[in-house]
Amino acid sequence: MFIGIDVGGTAIKYGVILRTGEIVKKGQMPTIHEKENFLQSIEVLIKSLQQDAVIEGVGISAPGIIQKDGTMTTAGSIKSLYGINLKLELEGRVKLPVIVENDANAAAIAEKWLGHAQTCENYLCLVVGTGIGGGIIVNNRLYRGSHGMAGEFGWMLIDSLPEQGNLESVSLNQRAAIVGGLCHQYQLALQQLGRSDLPLDAIEIFQRGEQGEVVANQVIAQFFQDLSVGLLNLISTFDPELILVGGGVSENDGFMTRLEETMSQLKARHESIGYLEGRTIAPIQRAKLKNDAGMIGAVYQLMNQ
Repeated sequence: MFIGIDVGGTAIKYGVILRTGEIVKKGQMPTIHEKENFLQSIEVLIKSLQQDAVIEGVGISAPGIIQKDGTMTTAGSIKSLYGINLKLELEGRVKLPVIVENDANAAAIAEKWLGHAQTCENYLCLVVGTGIGGGIIVNNRLYRGSHGMAGEFGWMLIDSLPEQGNLESVSLNQRAAIVGGLCHQYQLALQQLGRSDLPLDAIEIFQRGEQGEVVANQVIAQFFQDLSVGLLNLISTFDPELILVGGGVSENDGFMTRLEETMSQLKARHESIGYLEGRTIAPIQRAKLKNDAGMIGAVYQLMNQ
């Protein structure tokens, strides 16, 4: 058996996973952003799971640019992990083989193993969460790029550039992710109106939209449009067979329905893409393994080593 750990900006999901990919035990805990406390929390988690099972190794999926040796060039919103070799840090503490893989790459790998991409040779996997990450599979192989940076779809700029300041204000991460995008844009909209009733999370924003709040509905509509623009750009760039969307929000049926509706509207207005719809334009589908994809994919990488 293996331990799979999926590190997110706000929560860490974990599971005990068989060689078949079946998860026999799972749970989650808050993400600690201070380096030493983060490492200690992972060490304690692994050792506690070892008490109930014989563990062969640990597969970790995490945000950011991750080198093959386990070095975290970046780590998403967990700034304290930038530059550390997470693989070596944990192997020294738990005395088990550890592999560290980018979360979207791990999700893409898992979908090829057990999910909706089993028959695909060229596909993309998006993880929509705190930011937006991507896994790229070309000719049945994971494409990492020259520096492990391939798939940072959230960095793409999708709007007219501001005259000054950080250009990432018009990136997918700050317009079409959940925390960095939807929640951030809603807070900005409220602040412009002088309101301070900030929501706790995306669920509350969607609830306010369902209750007819104008600001929430405007922000939600723009969110789906921005995400759809990003997806159309990816379709035009990679010509994939399929695009899989993962992350916690993708488990919501209403989210996927709204995304498909917005995509259809935009494709119909794009002459070239509209002509190719039904011929060569990749469908958008919810990732089969949902929130478990990251930990399953990381464990699969570990088993193949």
